[in-house]
Amino acid sequence: MIKNIIFDFGDIFINLDKKAVFDKMSLFGYTNPTKELELLGQQYETGKIATQQFINNINRIFPEATPTSIIEAWNSIILDFPEYRLDFITSLASEGSYRLFLLSNTNELHIEQVIKNMGTERYEKFKNCFERFYLSHLINMRKPNADIYQFVLEKNGLNANETFFVDDTEENTDSAAQLGIKCWNLQVGHEDIIELKNKL
Repeated sequence: MIKNIIFDFGDIFINLDKKAVFDKMSLFGYTNPTKELELLGQQYETGKIATQQFINNINRIFPEATPTSIIEAWNSIILDFPEYRLDFITSLASEGSYRLFLLSNTNELHIEQVIKNMGTERYEKFKNCFERFYLSHLINMRKPNADIYQFVLEKNGLNANETFFVDDTEENTDSAAQLGIKCWNLQVGHEDIIELKNKL
């Protein structure tokens, strides 16, 4: 029996445009992903480097970029948060049938942009739907590493076989499933979080 639900954030609740980042970065010289950029993103996502250091490091790779253009490109991934999804999670939380958790790979700049796009009141309303609100840059771990799921389970006294996890990235759900967590790899554009109860 499912008692706990862990939700991803991006493309589960808030819409993302993952391609936009690379399109905008191409204006100052980006062509293809590199190991250096991937590592930089992971370091920032796990809070190992601060925002200013992240921007400086990107600027070093792309000297034609300005700090403002780097931030604009980086944040272009963040789109809207549809009201019907906020209504859905608010309603689910008010039912009190499940313990609800959020677990997101994110970073300081993106969360700041999310709050700006949503407005503080809507963001706080969303955040308050969850018992715990875990952001990777604040807990220094990221999906799909198994330790992040273990952390959530242990910190909150959750049994894996009573826990359901929703994420749009298959690598993340595969990793969680290996711990015995029941998972839904939501297919963006074909499925929506409001279908959750049909998946439990």
